[in-house]
Amino acid sequence: MLEKKEHQYEKAVLVGLVTKDQDEDKLKEYMDELEFLAYTAGATVERRFTQKLSQPDSRTFVGSGKAEEIRDYVKENEIGTVIFDDELSPSQLKNLERELEVKILDRTNLILDIFAQRAQTSYARTQVELAQYEYLLPRLTRMWTHLERQRGGIGMRGPGETEIETDRRIIRDRISLLKDKLKTIDKQMATQRNNRGKMVRVALVGYTNVGKSTLMNALSKSEVFAENKLFATLDTTVRKVVIGNLPFLLTDTVGFIRKLPTQLVESFKSTLDEVREADLLIHVVDISHESFEDHIASVNQILQEIDAHRKPMVMIFNKIDDFSYEKKDEDDLTPATRKNISLDEWKKTWMAKSKYPTVFISALTKENFPEMKRLIYDEVMKIHISRFPYNDFLFEYFDNDEEENND
Repeated sequence: MLEKKEHQYEKAVLVGLVTKDQDEDKLKEYMDELEFLAYTAGATVERRFTQKLSQPDSRTFVGSGKAEEIRDYVKENEIGTVIFDDELSPSQLKNLERELEVKILDRTNLILDIFAQRAQTSYARTQVELAQYEYLLPRLTRMWTHLERQRGGIGMRGPGETEIETDRRIIRDRISLLKDKLKTIDKQMATQRNNRGKMVRVALVGYTNVGKSTLMNALSKSEVFAENKLFATLDTTVRKVVIGNLPFLLTDTVGFIRKLPTQLVESFKSTLDEVREADLLIHVVDISHESFEDHIASVNQILQEIDAHRKPMVMIFNKIDDFSYEKKDEDDLTPATRKNISLDEWKKTWMAKSKYPTVFISALTKENFPEMKRLIYDEVMKIHISRFPYNDFLFEYFDNDEEENND
């Protein structure tokens, strides 16, 4: 009997540019994230190619000399996929495939492919399929060979598997059908939201892979899928949570990311409606990530784009158990771990001086959970009292975990 083969990762290289709008440090952050995206999709990155240009080359994104360098490396090392950090135009894609003679993906296509892998429900799959078709429509002139199509792999999931599906009319008809289907589901989901009663609605928001689902599991004592990969959660999950006898609805939403494809923002409209219609937002931040400040800015930008930036918010800085920092004193041999920073020290940082209520926790180890739960309770109670000013006496705060331990 043949042994079952382990999952084979595709060999890929990454390509990015240093431009007048993106310095080397920023490019490194984006390329690190692109490598994590590639790994999530099923690729192993063999090398990164970068180049300084005032702006991307209109023909091949990179200069002709860099394109030749990439082509030589790809052929010598049997690389099957080249991934670009920015969205490529249809003509750039066509020219690059002709010159490099391998599969070409850009950041948008890579993210769409990950969403296609991760979508579990019919609704999520419909949203992703619509986004894929809208991405594909202007790029019908540059299709991979039938051999590549049969081989499959990253960027090959979803629409466009056969030649007839590249017909513009068929794809436009499919897009129209999917939009109608989503409208119907959107109405059903709006009805569901209206039928949830008058309970306060709280939505978890944040950059992808910051620990929202882990926090959701800890607060709701449920088993929402959580994994250390990007976009582990696509489907919106709503759970009833009770803190101190005060019930509310908690929603886990899809994570945000820099350069989020516009097709996904539009097709995931109903998922984002959960954020728009929430009474309170819990913004979860991965404090251990070196670019967490950029992540905060990216999330705030998307919240502004969907008109949800004026809502009451709680800032939760997560993963303090995974935080490390670089010591300036070379003679200090103390390991640079979270043990060097106490909760009292965290509360003295600039993060604690946010205009929003702030708390520092570890969703994994449940460190500082009592303070976090008390904070959420207070904010939910404010909203509850404003909605039901005469029955707030029914609720008395206590720590649910402590209560359970006393039983």
